[in-house]
This record gives sequence, C-alpha cells and structure tokens, in this order.
Amino acid sequence: LKIASAAMAARCRLAARFHHIHGTNIRLDASHTQATRVESFANGLCFSQEPLAPGQIFLVEIEEKELGWCGHLRVGLTAHDPQSLEVVPEYSLPDLVNMGDTWVFAITRNHNRVVVEGEEVQARGRPWEPFLLIERVRIPRDTLVGRSRPGRYSHILDDLYKMNVLPATARRSRIGVLYAPQPDGTADMHIVINGEDMGPSARGLPTTRPLYAVIDVFASTKSVRVIPVDYGFPSLQTLCRLVIQKHIVHRLAINGLDLPPLLKSFCQHE
Repeated sequence: LKIASAAMAARCRLAARFHHIHGTNIRLDASHTQATRVESFANGLCFSQEPLAPGQIFLVEIEEKELGWCGHLRVGLTAHDPQSLEVVPEYSLPDLVNMGDTWVFAITRNHNRVVVEGEEVQARGRPWEPFLLIERVRIPRDTLVGRSRPGRYSHILDDLYKMNVLPATARRSRIGVLYAPQPDGTADMHIVINGEDMGPSARGLPTTRPLYAVIDVFASTKSVRVIPVDYGFPSLQTLCRLVIQKHIVHRLAINGLDLPPLLKSFCQHE
C-alpha cells in the first residue's frame, strides 16, 4: 500500500501540468502549471499533460475572473489524445463532446450528478475530516480546499471555502476531476469542489483507453493554476500548518510567531 501510494504521489507530481496542445486563446506560463485566456471568451481549452491514472485527481485553482461574460469553468475527461487533434475545438461544450468519448460539465453544485434508480445518495462527508474518500481513493482534503489571500478577514473566507458555501467558481476555489473504476470494467467520473465530492457526474467511461483531464477556461473564468496533490499521509509541513492555524485568529497573526520564515510563508500562502 505504501509503495502504491508513493508511486501515485510521484505520478501526480509529474502529471500536474497542462499539455502543450491547447486552445488558441490560451497562454501557458513557463512551468505549464498556469493557463490564462488572453482574449475573447472562447478557445480556452486545456488538457492534462498526461493521461490520468485511476483515482488520480487533476486539480486546478481559479486565479482570475473576468467580468462581463456569462458562463463559468468547464471540467471533464476525454479519451482523445490532445496530440491527435487536428484542430483544438473552440468549445468543450458542445464541440469536443460531439466528437465522442468526452464527458464535460459546466461547474455548478448539484445538477451534474448521475443517480441510478434505487441508489441511495451517500453523505458527502464532514468538511473537517482530513481525507476525502471516493470509492477506494483517499485524498488529503487540505490540498483540495481553496484558501483566501492573507488579510484581515482571511480567516472568515477560509471558513467559507472549507464549508464550501461560496459559489463553486469563486476565486481561489479548487476544482478537480478524477475517474473511479467500477467492478464491471467501466469507470465513474467525479468532480470535486473545495474538498467536496459532487458524486458521479458520468458513468460507463472506458478504462481501456487513456483518459485526459479537460479544463475549459471559459467566459468569466480568466486564469487557472494546477495544484499538485500528494496522496497518502499529510506532510510534516501540512500538519504544522493545521496546528498553527487552529490556534490563531487569522493568518496575519503568523507574522508575530517565532517560526522559521519558510514555515511562516507556507502557513500564510500555500
């Protein structure tokens, strides 16, 4: 189990980048971890650099918004290798989806959940639980939850992110997508918003073909950044941050603590 967790962690760190194939209005930074739509409201399609492994989440944080457009971030999976696309479609919905073997949804809180007749909707878990459980996948929730910028009232915003009561596409929200294999050989696609599993949003995905994450930086979403996720136990840094934040009113108070500068920065900004 430890070896499998270590392998997953290594793969996730390597795959936490955008593919060099993307929409014509997208600009990637040098690390290929930030995608910004530089003009218009469309042609903002991005893909994961590598196909996802079963249970591997591709997580992005919304960094910038652009007023004046209707519509929000769109997220999903595709069995099309971005390298094989003659032209990157203008839209994920409907253009890429119409090519088949693609499952993409506009980010909202509830409408994109598929429930089989007779199935009970399971509780989504308490926001303070340290891990998010999806099928057999266990992901540290701390990484999945958005955080405000340090400021006088940042502790209030942080609580709103943790409780997931802000709009799903608010700045600093973190949105991820993964697929969970099923006994029949197919997979369910799950979308995660600030540490909350929205439930299966698509079923029957093929597990025999590589599946790439799709991130459509559409309309009011201007810029997103990939957030690497480490599976397994939280790091010592993360555990220190949780203890420190539990005993302070807001992150500005960290400046007055007798801590190493790197740990202060980690507690305030990461």
